[in-house]
Formats: sequence, structure tokens, C-alpha cells
Amino acid sequence: MKEKLLTFFLGRRLEDDKLAGEKFNILWGIPVFASDAISSVSYAGEEILLVLIPVLGMASYKTFLPIVAAIIGLLGILVFCYRQTIDAYPQGGGAYIVATDNLGETPGLVAGAALIIGYILTVAVSACAGAAAVTSAFPELLHLKALIALILIALLTWGNLRGLRESAVLFGVPTYLFILTMIALIVTGLVRYLSGSYTPEQVQIATTSAGDTLLFVILRAFASGCTALTGVEAVSNGVPNFKEPAPKNAKKVLYAMAGFVCLVFLGVSVLISLYKIVPNEEATAVSQLAAAVFGSGSALYFVVQVMTVVILTLAANTAFAGLPLLMALMAQDGFLPRRLIYRGTRLNFSNGILFLFGSAALLVIAFNGDQHLLLPLYASGVFLSFLLSQLGMVRHWVEKKGPGWQFKAGVNGFGTLITGITLVIIVIMKFLSGAWVTLVTIVLLVLLMKKIHTHYQAVGNDLRIDSLEEAKSLMGRGKAGKLILPVQSINRSFLKVLNCAQDLDFDEVEFYHVCGDKSSAERVKAQLEELGALHPGWEFVYDVTHYRNTEEVLMRHIEAEHAKLDEHQHLTVMMPNLVPTGKGARLLHNQTTKTLIRRMEKYRNVYVFQIPYLI
Repeated sequence: MKEKLLTFFLGRRLEDDKLAGEKFNILWGIPVFASDAISSVSYAGEEILLVLIPVLGMASYKTFLPIVAAIIGLLGILVFCYRQTIDAYPQGGGAYIVATDNLGETPGLVAGAALIIGYILTVAVSACAGAAAVTSAFPELLHLKALIALILIALLTWGNLRGLRESAVLFGVPTYLFILTMIALIVTGLVRYLSGSYTPEQVQIATTSAGDTLLFVILRAFASGCTALTGVEAVSNGVPNFKEPAPKNAKKVLYAMAGFVCLVFLGVSVLISLYKIVPNEEATAVSQLAAAVFGSGSALYFVVQVMTVVILTLAANTAFAGLPLLMALMAQDGFLPRRLIYRGTRLNFSNGILFLFGSAALLVIAFNGDQHLLLPLYASGVFLSFLLSQLGMVRHWVEKKGPGWQFKAGVNGFGTLITGITLVIIVIMKFLSGAWVTLVTIVLLVLLMKKIHTHYQAVGNDLRIDSLEEAKSLMGRGKAGKLILPVQSINRSFLKVLNCAQDLDFDEVEFYHVCGDKSSAERVKAQLEELGALHPGWEFVYDVTHYRNTEEVLMRHIEAEHAKLDEHQHLTVMMPNLVPTGKGARLLHNQTTKTLIRRMEKYRNVYVFQIPYLI
């Protein structure tokens, strides 16, 4: 039944050799890897104005477009730099790989941790922004904003669990429709404005005196708008997900992403400036712009809102494509749990997808679906990964040399300088607003990953056998010790254990009984004698307790027997394990057995066998 439900919701299980068919071409790679950056037009401009307008009022629009232009220029620099990363790391050159390869383990982990947090925030912010677009069109749903965001995340998770190819087709068409919708909005808005058919309303805005803080305000607005650049690295990190020639296809997607972002972000920002859009809590800037251009309540207005919801939701799909792959790479290196390496029934990293769903959902609940509260946590981690990636590439070119290495190192060096300056601006401007939370979380995550790696190394060292001779020596070291059969009463499950013990031919077997009075022990011993179970070398041992602490008495006895063992001798304990066939009955059985087994697991020379008995 479980398998049928999984097939119904996720599709049939795919064979390993189908993986190549699940990879992306250029057409479907664009919406998967570029939707995050493209979607930024829905909130990046608004975030800039939310900083400028309270201080500069209507004069904000004179500063607004230069800030947008600076962000687009920074995007161009990053795209050119990541083009070189794709060439140098065709196997996938995310910040984690580049930083680890060129700067060392700790910088690589910092970059990886920053990316993990950035991807999680991408999903949470995109879903909350999508929910905001819904509530802008339907204000009566404002109190359900967090729930709407959770539903959007759940839909994305379901789509990605169905597999790479299906998620690309499922989410790809809406991305292209959004781009066409935005182009229609930009063209119509410009025509209306230039033809004089629309005159912006004169809005009075209360402002505070900027004084000597104008530069501070501009830098803070720039830091807020840099959320438009999140997701740029996803293409270089996801090169293995493209069809061959993967690097060539990845670069084309990178260029297309930059082109679409420049066109839509700049176009929408120009309209916001011309139409004097003032963001507010009830309606997003894009919603107000669509109402001004197409008319509030018109069909085209609702088309814009619907497509905005869709693209903001799909922006999170970039994280669903990037984070599971990143975590699989880090798990392969031993810094994250190994389960993240394995592919699910649809050849995707399903455990990583589910982790992303749970983490983003927790953020949405914690911040009650408010993207404005989440955004200050966002850009600092992303630009930290940018910085480490570019710095790693500089060292890569310097050490590897090769044709034109000076120019390539210079390009990535310039990228290092620009991203470093931007990171400093973002951290300073957004520190108290939440950037400090991201930085502290990165440090804690790095420490956790180092601890995981230390654990895996210790386990590997403990399990490793260096030679065949060592293996042979280990095989001869074990000497059979005593077999203990805990017995409380003679029943069917115990008799199955007894039959198994007799087949194993132990020389020394002990029936161990814990009771509240001696008469109980005598009764059990008499039953064993009647069964003929007390063979030579088989003995009956019991302990009396008046405190109902059967488990503690049994464990003390096992500890005492364990202390008597020689260096290479072992003690065996055999217990029944009731296996319920009825639904929901597992919680009603074996709790004591499970507790005892967990306590016995810490003894290396104690072997525990569970004999199943169906009930």
C-alpha cells in the first residue's frame, strides 16, 4: 500500500541508468536555476524604497535608479566571474568546492554553511513574498499569509520529489509566462506614461531629516537591494545537473539569467520611479504598479498578481535544485550525515529536499510569513559565499597558471574586491536588523560540521582494516563466552529463543531470572527441568528484588558477567522480540527490550540477539 501511494504521488521508481535523461537542457535549465534572480524584481526595488522614502520622501526616486544600476552592474561582474568558475570547475564549482579546493577546509565549510543558510532563506523569503502577492490582491486573506506560504513550499517540495525533469517542466512554463507578463507591463506602462495618459498622483510623505546620514541611507538601501543577486551562484554549483556539454549549457543559462534580470529589474524599477510607487503594508510595489498601468481589479492586474505569486514560488525552486546537491557533496566529504548522499525513487536527493522543506517551513512559522523580517538575514550569507568563491578562484589561477591566467586572476580579483566591499556594507548596514543572526548561525553550523567529520573519521579509523593479515588475526581472536537467556516466564516467545540457543551449541548457557520472591524462581526452574532444558553446562541463576527494578538488576548482572571476560572473549545475550502484525500495535510492545538493548550496546564484547516472534 505504501509503495502504491508513493508511486501515485511521486511517479514510478526510476532506474539508475535514467539519470542522464533527468538532466536539464538550456530551455528548462533557465527556469530552474534563474527563477530566483528573476523573481527578485518583485521585492528588491521595494526593499530599496522602504529605506529611502522614510528619509528622502519623494526625492527618493532620484537616488533609486542609480542604486538599481549599481546592483545590475554588480550582477554583471558576478556573472563574468562565475563564467570563469564554470570553465575551471566543470564538475560543479560552487563556493564550497572552490573554497575548499583552494583555501582549505575551514573556508570551504564557511562557504558551504553560508550557502545552506542562503538556500533555506531563499525558500522562506520567496514563499512569503508569494503569499504577500496573494494577500495584496485579496486583502481579506492577510491573516492567512503564513499558511499560504507553507502551502506554496509544500507544492514545491512535492514537485521536486517527483524528479528533476518533471519539476523543470512543471515549473518552467510559468517562469516564461512571468517574463512575458513583466515585459507587457513594462511596455504598456512606458507607453501610457510617454503618451500622457497617466499622471502620477501627488503623494505627501512625512520624512525625517537626513542630515549628514545621506551616504548611510544610500548604502543601507543598496544593501537591501542586493537581495536581487541571490541565486546567481546556483548555475555554477549545479553544472552536473545539465545535459552534455554541461559547462557550455550552464554558461548559456547564466547569460540568459543575467539578461532577463537586467531587462525586467531595470524596466520595473524605471516604472516604479516614473509612477511614483510608494510601498505599504497592504500592497506590494509590483501590485500597485500593475494597478496603475492596467487598472485595479482588471483582468491583466490579476494576471500580474498570479504570475508574481508563481515566480516568487518558483524562485524557491532554485534552492531545491542547488541545496540537495550541495549537501550531497558535503556529506560525501563527511561533513554532513551520509543519508544525504543517496538518491530517492526519482533519482533526486530526496533527503535534502525534505530537509529544505522542514527548515524553510520553520522559518515561515517563526516569522509569521513576513518577508521583510527575513530579508535582513538573507544577503550577508550569500555575499560571504560570493567572496570566498572569488578569492578561491584567484588562488586557483595563480597556482594553476595556464593560458591567460593573469587576466583571469585579475577578473576574479576584481570580483573579490567588489563582493568584499558589498559584504562589509551589508553586514554593517544590516547587522542589528538580523545579519548577526546569520553570521552566528554560520559559525555554529561550521562547528557542527567539523564535529560530524571528526565522528566519521573516528568511526572509519575504528572500522578500517589495513591488511589481509590483520583481518585474519582478528578472525581468530574471538572466543565464545557465556550465553545468557533472560527468562521471566515460560511462553511461546521464550521457547523460540530456547530452540535457537540449543541449535547454536554454546558450551555455557545461563537462564537468568529476576523475581520478587524465591518461590517464583523455584517455579520457573521446575518448569525448565520438566522441559529438559537444564543440560550439563546449562544453569539457572536468579536474583530477588523488592523494588520492581527488573531492568536495573538484569543490567547489573550483565555488567558483572562482562567484567569477568578475558580480553578477546565475548558475552551473548538472546532475547525475544515480539513483532505485531496489527496496525498501530508496535508502540505497545518491546519497549523494555529496546531500552535494555540500547544500554547493552555500549559494551563492545556483548553480543545481543533478538529472536522475532509474530503476534
